Amino acid sequence: MRDLLERRSFLILLGLISLLFALVLRPFWSAIFWATVVTVLFAPMQVRLLPRLGQRRTLTALITLLTLSVIVIIPVLALLSAFIQQGAAFYAMIESRQIEPAQFIDQIVNALPFVPALMERTGIDTDSIRAWLASSATGISEIIAQQALAIGRNTVNFTVKLVLMLYLTFFLLRDGDRLLALMDAAVPLSETRKQLLFRKFVEVTRATVKGNLLVAMVQGALGGLIFWLLDIPAPILWAVVMAFLSMIPAVGAALVWAPVALYLYATGAWFDASVLVAYGALIIGLADNVLRPILVGRDTKLPDYIVLFSTMGGIALLGINGFVIGPLIAAVFLAFWNIFIADIKPALADG
Repeated sequence: MRDLLERRSFLILLGLISLLFALVLRPFWSAIFWATVVTVLFAPMQVRLLPRLGQRRTLTALITLLTLSVIVIIPVLALLSAFIQQGAAFYAMIESRQIEPAQFIDQIVNALPFVPALMERTGIDTDSIRAWLASSATGISEIIAQQALAIGRNTVNFTVKLVLMLYLTFFLLRDGDRLLALMDAAVPLSETRKQLLFRKFVEVTRATVKGNLLVAMVQGALGGLIFWLLDIPAPILWAVVMAFLSMIPAVGAALVWAPVALYLYATGAWFDASVLVAYGALIIGLADNVLRPILVGRDTKLPDYIVLFSTMGGIALLGINGFVIGPLIAAVFLAFWNIFIADIKPALADG
């Protein structure tokens, strides 16, 4: 009886001290999360380099970290800087009325004479649409500008978290095997289940990042390229917006380029509009269908409706990190239930 009481007391204290430790780390959880994600992504490179460098783990981790900085960190920082500048400039143009979103409806009406009659038959009030479009465009541009300026104002905080992420990534790459051994010893599950869950976590993490972020970056880059070639203002800003929206199944980046194409048609730029529609449908639209199976594989792809709800829910709860964490939690949730249905439930039924 005494041993049981002591064991329970220890487990309660262990849970409390673990919770307190988690609270201590709370200000840096995003840096810890991204360090873990980056380590999972670049661990295969670490494994391939180790034998070639004489099993020198510190040197291998440094080379891997340098590679990460060159191919990921530096380009992202450059893109972020351009996004801040163009986001602030776009908001300033709306504030100074250099861009008039409400005129969009008038230009469509003038370019397409059948639109007023169609709107009248369907009971659509053009004045209400004009007012909504103006307020929405101003609100969205203000949000973009605020986020861009917030990033600029919080440069010190962002830099500290970036340095901490890289610092932790180095140790996770160097000492990852030992940390995994400690976790393996601590988790009270059978070896088969632990291996299955760990494999699923790694698989889902890579699938989520590759399938969502990398494909989103490609679609955003393709969209930004055509916007730049067609001389559409703030191409980098819209490239970033398209990259984020491309994580939404079915529509994605079309939420940006389709209205722009409609605007170009309305203003008489028929050739540019046709090029944008063809490019958006054939190049941007097909990028997801072509790249995702190559980068991820169809066996780890979540249903579109789960991706949609988990992505939007992740953003609502966790901000920008929710783009990755939401689908990751959803996939791990499904993995646990699959294990329960295939393994634990039959055992409970037999018992």
